[in-house]
Amino acid sequence: MDSNQKKGNEMNKNLLYRSIPKVDVLLEDETVRELIGRYSRETVMEAIHTELDGLRQFIAKAGDEEAAREQIGLLVPHIEHEVSAMHTPNMRKVINGTGTILHTNLGRAPISEEHMKRVMALVSGYANLEYNLEAGKRGERYSHFEKLLCKLTGAEAAMAVNNNASSVLLILSSLAKGGEVIVSRGELIEIGGKFRIPDVMEQSGASLVEVGTTNKTHYDDYEAAITEDTRALLKVHTSNYRIVGFTDSVAVDELIPLAKEHGLPVVEDLGSGVLIDLAKYGLTHEPTVQESIAKGADVVCFSGDKLLGGPQAGIIIGKKKYIDMMKKNQLTRALRIDKFTAATLELVLQEYLSEEKAVENIPVLRMITEPLEDVEKRARLLARRMRAAHLPANIEVKPCESQIGGGSLPLERIPSMAVMIRPEKISVTELEERMRRLPIPIIPRTANDTVILDARTLKQGDVRLAADQLKEYEVLEKR
Repeated sequence: MDSNQKKGNEMNKNLLYRSIPKVDVLLEDETVRELIGRYSRETVMEAIHTELDGLRQFIAKAGDEEAAREQIGLLVPHIEHEVSAMHTPNMRKVINGTGTILHTNLGRAPISEEHMKRVMALVSGYANLEYNLEAGKRGERYSHFEKLLCKLTGAEAAMAVNNNASSVLLILSSLAKGGEVIVSRGELIEIGGKFRIPDVMEQSGASLVEVGTTNKTHYDDYEAAITEDTRALLKVHTSNYRIVGFTDSVAVDELIPLAKEHGLPVVEDLGSGVLIDLAKYGLTHEPTVQESIAKGADVVCFSGDKLLGGPQAGIIIGKKKYIDMMKKNQLTRALRIDKFTAATLELVLQEYLSEEKAVENIPVLRMITEPLEDVEKRARLLARRMRAAHLPANIEVKPCESQIGGGSLPLERIPSMAVMIRPEKISVTELEERMRRLPIPIIPRTANDTVILDARTLKQGDVRLAADQLKEYEVLEKR
């Protein structure tokens, strides 16, 4: 490129910069004035400056004058979109087509619509969260579900904090601060997001004493590690991974005599937490909360939003003397649950008074136990709707496997059916990206140049909504 050409290009860009409307001109635009009336001048001015900066950057990098002029012409619509985006919640409903039932990134356990209607009536006004209606005085927020938990699990007392990592932190802070806690090396798990059991223990003020090896820990290992500084024995159920092959561990009931001999509590972190025997439904047996209590564990903790199928919470049950110590711990106030969690937890736990009702009314359990033929009907309905919309893609229904996820039953796979989409005009990568950008995003999984929508995690209403959006927004068309 000679100097004259270079100078011409610079001059063209200068002309482009000068053709950008000034702020005072934009403020007189009818659309912009309507935005100011609907929102506020400050919000609209922020959007104007954001879009003007972006436009100047676009021109600086542009190699096509026509494309740059097109962007200048779209300035007002872009301002309108920016203002709208500023007032649109970032967290939105999505359609889960991944087949992962407890998808951590998608909020884990969904709450049923019926439960949400009842909770909305409570949280949209005032409720007796910490008010005893019978006594007419201050009450306890755990009272709404404590008796239920005790009835369902056989525990003496119960409480809840904001997640299961908080449970472990509170338990160890209350029972072992300044002392030692013995735990098998094979149970020092990472619980997600690089949060690890040893780190949580350190925050509690308790010292970790590892015993055994990664794959084998024996009774003698615990016995030899007990000193006058020992405050508790901790068992951690490895719900998010499995060690197989040459392994050995010590069960809770085997530790009870040793713990009693030394006057120590046995604490079990069950992680995912389940109240029904999933083996009845063809899955691998996962230790239930009731079994842990029956075997003699003094304190048991587990998550509320995993296999229990409730809101995010760390549920703690066990001997009353230990639960009372936790309720009095100053950490409890920092870790306590809110009225939404308390109300939702009570409704979910009430379903467990009848196992049949729990499986029917708790979405997680319903998805896990749903017969394959019902899942297939939903997959075929979605495929028919998509074909009827004449979408440019090869659409088939094929068998696949769903997973439970959320750190629960990591090796378990559930037979399922999925709609397989092979786009004809665009790439799989582009289709997946466009699906994520829909007004109600669709989150699929992809494999072998195919977009997969697993029907096990699709609700009946999702079928129509997914097909309608793919058609209305021309998601599969080349642009």
